[in-house]
Amino acid sequence: MTEASDHIDEADGADGADLGPALRALRRRADLSQRQLAEKSGVPQPTLARIESGRAVDPRFRTVERLVRAAGGEVAIGVPPLISGVSEPTPVPHDDMRDEAGRRYPAHLDVWPVHEPRDWPGAWWAEWYRLPPERYPLPLPPAAYELNRRYRDNRRWGAEVRRTTQVRRVTGSDLPATCWRYVAELPDGQLVGELRAHERSPFLEYGEWHPDQPEREMVLDGVLVDARYRRLGLGRRLVTALVTGMREAGIDDAAAIAEGSGTDLLRACGFEIEARRPAALRLGHRGKRCFS
Repeated sequence: MTEASDHIDEADGADGADLGPALRALRRRADLSQRQLAEKSGVPQPTLARIESGRAVDPRFRTVERLVRAAGGEVAIGVPPLISGVSEPTPVPHDDMRDEAGRRYPAHLDVWPVHEPRDWPGAWWAEWYRLPPERYPLPLPPAAYELNRRYRDNRRWGAEVRRTTQVRRVTGSDLPATCWRYVAELPDGQLVGELRAHERSPFLEYGEWHPDQPEREMVLDGVLVDARYRRLGLGRRLVTALVTGMREAGIDDAAAIAEGSGTDLLRACGFEIEARRPAALRLGHRGKRCFS
């Protein structure tokens, strides 16, 4: 089934084994629970549940039509399944997962497996993920999902951004050979992140050559991600792209100065904190920031 050309061939009959996943996929795209789709279509919820589970071997065509139309699809008779290149709805990604009673999780929600307390929002909010396993106040569930529609939409939006964003190195005659610039772009070309770095020779810093010093090293000047697109892993992708590129160029060492979340980002990418620390200096009035 597709939004423009979903079809069920009446001559062949509606195969419950194939109809169930298709209905769950349509219901997920419409973000409707079984109860909501039943109310919208006028089909009893137990009937819908039997069709989706495959227990209704030969459901009535009119029943299927009401469900499909209520979920935003269309029904055609005797028309090939793919018209004008329109593909079928994306299958429910967690359709193979079951709860402790062996039941499927709601198709319209985003369900993810719980491997540790950080995967479970309840443990995150209570901050008991900091406890050792023997002190967990509750057992971990096999999976979790988000009931809040706004959170659910944001989660899907974030997944789409991560899937479609491209990270590339910018090169050109206007950039010095020692300057490295990477950008993160959406498919329409919108810039959502940028990293800048430069090569330097350790001789310039130390004034003399040492056998244990590299000939070239990278200095990370900064990583910036648009505020709306933060916490989606784009900063880490930018740093990873830099590290991959510099190692391909024969540069194994990199230096950076960071604070707060920037420190966590770089440590997650393999950077280590040095024993010597630079002083944080600022020119301006106390309690005020200086902007240039």
